[in-house]
Amino acid sequence: MLRKILIGLGALLTVVLVVVAWAWWTVGQIGVQRVTDDLYMMTGVGGNVGVLVTGNGVVVVDTMTFARQGDAIRARIREITDKPVSMVINTHYHMDHTHGNPAFPPGTKVIATGNTLKHLRERDADYWRDVPARDLLPNDTFDTERELIVGGKTIRLFHPGRGHTDGDLVVEFVAEHTIHAGDLYFNGRFPNIDLDAGGSVKEWDATLAAVAAREFERVIPGHGDLSDRAGLLRFREFMRAVWSGTKAVVDRGGTLAEAQRVDLSRFDMHAIWFAPYLNQNFVVKRAYEEATGKKQ
Repeated sequence: MLRKILIGLGALLTVVLVVVAWAWWTVGQIGVQRVTDDLYMMTGVGGNVGVLVTGNGVVVVDTMTFARQGDAIRARIREITDKPVSMVINTHYHMDHTHGNPAFPPGTKVIATGNTLKHLRERDADYWRDVPARDLLPNDTFDTERELIVGGKTIRLFHPGRGHTDGDLVVEFVAEHTIHAGDLYFNGRFPNIDLDAGGSVKEWDATLAAVAAREFERVIPGHGDLSDRAGLLRFREFMRAVWSGTKAVVDRGGTLAEAQRVDLSRFDMHAIWFAPYLNQNFVVKRAYEEATGKKQ
């Protein structure tokens, strides 16, 4: 009997070790896609990363979920160029876009909106309390818009309004005719909606209208494949449908269960593989909570 127990424990330990090894390996895998001559999109377990190579260093937009991934991002950058990273831009405060920051050298310029810094300090305080994370908090913030000239490249940062949170910024790479939309755009994926951090399903439509008013051809989404203007407008249509369908149910006194039966199948949205809870029920639940003013 003891021998069987030991064999069982050994088998369980082997499975655990295999899973841990697989997870460690997976986290370190960073895909690289060239968008234009100087602009790249990196993908992995977390939000998509934008990398712009300029004559005066590399600009990195978002840093994924773990410091290990920040190291991996830096390693992939070294395969592209020998120029150092000159700045990091965080599109919003969520860990899958910021927790790689501590892999970058202390003193690196980190840009975000003021609301993003506030959320990092208040809603994710434990992670950012001590070094090295504390030294890689945003150290250059703005509220509405900022234009940067880096190594001859023009980069425009702007906060178009509430949606995913109340602090999201969009990065416009002017010469590349490309924007990094952060989590204001989930390409083919159900979005996270952070009402507690000022997000809004209702206002997301108008926010994306402000983004669409800019001049661009390609879009790096927060999650999903590289996209374009038509893709972003399709996602705007999806968010409008989520709100209008849910609000119609609320206006007639319907329940959350009724709202979750709203037909959104025409949009062919899917859950992110590492965040399966982001599904239609979640999205409609958030819209229902906003429409009723009551947390479910």
